[in-house]
Amino acid sequence: MRCSNFTALAISAAVLLTGCSNEASEAVAGESPSAAKTPTLAPPSETKVLKVATRNGSTTYYLNRHEQPIGPEYALITEFAKAQSWDVEWTMLGSTAEVLEALENGQTHIAAAGLTQLPSRNQRFTAGPVHTEIVQQLVCHREMRPMPRKPDQLADVEILVTAGSSYVEALNKLAQVHTGITFEEDSDQTTEVLLSQVAQKAIDCVVADSNIVQVMRRHWPHLEVAMNLTGGQNLGWYLPAGADALAGTAREWMNSGAGDEAIAEMENRYYAYIGDFDFVDLRALSRRIEDRLPKFMNQFIAAEQNTGMPAELLAALSYQESHWDPSAKSPTGVRGIMMLTRRTAESLDVLDRLDPDQAIDGGARYLADRHRRLPETIPEPDRTFLALASYNIGRGHLLDARQLARDLGKNPDSWEDMREVLPLKADKRYYPSTRYGYARGYEPVHYVQRIRNYQDVIHSAFE
Repeated sequence: MRCSNFTALAISAAVLLTGCSNEASEAVAGESPSAAKTPTLAPPSETKVLKVATRNGSTTYYLNRHEQPIGPEYALITEFAKAQSWDVEWTMLGSTAEVLEALENGQTHIAAAGLTQLPSRNQRFTAGPVHTEIVQQLVCHREMRPMPRKPDQLADVEILVTAGSSYVEALNKLAQVHTGITFEEDSDQTTEVLLSQVAQKAIDCVVADSNIVQVMRRHWPHLEVAMNLTGGQNLGWYLPAGADALAGTAREWMNSGAGDEAIAEMENRYYAYIGDFDFVDLRALSRRIEDRLPKFMNQFIAAEQNTGMPAELLAALSYQESHWDPSAKSPTGVRGIMMLTRRTAESLDVLDRLDPDQAIDGGARYLADRHRRLPETIPEPDRTFLALASYNIGRGHLLDARQLARDLGKNPDSWEDMREVLPLKADKRYYPSTRYGYARGYEPVHYVQRIRNYQDVIHSAFE
């Protein structure tokens, strides 16, 4: 079965979102899926409706600020159903245990809730395709001393995990080998909430999946991974015991070219931009969200209303440019909270680049213009990413890179391809043949990646 290797899943998510690996009760010993009861729902091949149980979570399904459903599991299920010409009926449940209970009771066709595929679950249900690899990690406050780095150092460490989760199974296995390991199960709070308590020094350590950890560390920079507790484990779908036909259809699609494309698009949209963790940068961002961003919230919202560019995107761009400093100035003469050049400001009728009202409005209109000048056939979010690159490197260099992409057999409308091509504008094997010549083409790649990271952290301030 296909499994994509990546360590971070980003989605913009608040700390109250539900964790990924909550597990229901243990399987009945010796019982196999085929021996359990068969599905009670009519198959989607007959009804043309696929019933899917999930839960709100940063790696599953959630609503963005425009109340539109998004998320990695949502994206994959939607594409799978579309390929079968089925509609999707979503059931939102409060925990993974409830999702698995609905599956066991024959109330849903598929459970797509960031589920870790485990032998104990495989005894109760029919395993579907997998799409993501994670590891379970012990996470503590970065100032904890001594920081436990090996399992035999956990004897006196306070560890809290979500009740009935796969984390319990991992810790129980370690406790069989290393004496003194104890932990408590919490049945009321999600893994994200427990991680936030670690960040606030309310508890010592928590066990969490690596994807949750990567997202949460951007919101709580003081979280530190002390150690990995497991090797790689797969996240995937589960179906009711006996649902072999539907499971086979799902696996066939996930392992097909269409499934590969869906996973690649999902990775690119939600995860590929998440770079290495930078404690200093994210700590500074967290502080400035509190002490600087509120001064300019209304201006960013007004700019969205005027241009259609999302307020949190404009705020992320502004933070990348100036850290929300209205008096910022670079050695090259760009100035203000949106770091506009004098020529750009004049073209936008911005009379004072140091006036945040004028600068934010002007910067938003400039980004909207970069966006408008790109072909309407470019799908989102690629079109926005290319507009950001144009804001950074200039439209001429972006057009050069798009032509270079065509010459190299790449897709100029795909950000995934363009982030490979743009750095070639600094390569002497390529830039002499372009109209605008040399440019530091690697900069817009990092520029877009940082803005996407910042936007994920900032977006909750606008909700």
